[in-house]
Parts: sequence; C-alpha cells; structure tokens
Amino acid sequence: MRLQLITLLGVKFDEDIYEMNISTADGEIGVFPGHEPLVTLAVPGVISVRHKKTDADDSMELFAISGGVVEISQTEIKVLVDEAESGSDIIESESKAALELAISMRDGAKDQVELEKAYQLIDRHQVRLKVAGLRRRNRP
Repeated sequence: MRLQLITLLGVKFDEDIYEMNISTADGEIGVFPGHEPLVTLAVPGVISVRHKKTDADDSMELFAISGGVVEISQTEIKVLVDEAESGSDIIESESKAALELAISMRDGAKDQVELEKAYQLIDRHQVRLKVAGLRRRNRP
C-alpha cells in the first residue's frame, strides 16, 4: 500500500508501507492493505507508519501532523496536511520552550484572534512533544 504525506511545502513522505495509524475526527484508525475506501478529517496528532509486516512496534516511523484530510483506497493513502514533521526532526527541548511560550501567549491574549493563535501553537507543540516522547521511549 502506498502512503503519500503531502504538506503545503510538498511531499514529505511517499513510500510503500504495511500499516498506518492516524488520529481522525472520529478517533484513531489503523489502515492496512485492502482497507475500505474512506475520506475523513485528520486532527492534530501522530501518524505512525509500519513499513513491513514484520517490523516491531518500536521501529515504526512517527510524524507530528496538523489537521488535514485523509483519502484511503484499497491500495493508496493520501494525507493532506498543512504541516508534518518527522520524529527524527523534532528537538524536544525546543518544543518544550515553544510550548511554554505559547502558554504565556494564551495567558496574555488580549482578543479572540490572539487566543486562537495561542491555542493552535499549544496544540502543535503538544503533538510534537508527544512524538518526541514516543520516539525516545522506542529508541535505545
């Protein structure tokens, strides 16, 4: 099954895979070859990718994504998102600092626009920290 992860900046991932797990508006779903066709909304969260059937859970590739759209067919998955970051690209200490800054932005927001921007940043950095934590636990 082919997975294409496409961001505003271009194709982030385009490979054959065995399994993908993604958070959707209706909950987390797992996608395997032969999956029923589906179009759904992705929410900010983690995409985990198993390249081969025999790969262990701790070798799954992880991505932090913003919300977007997922289109699934029996042989292909397309995930269209604003942003996607590979777990190997995330620096945990920078994400912690950015989360703290976003929280202080939220606490000091003067209007609804500032508040919404702060919540978007909080969501983004919480997802990045989740991916970093999963990656740290799964790597020796």
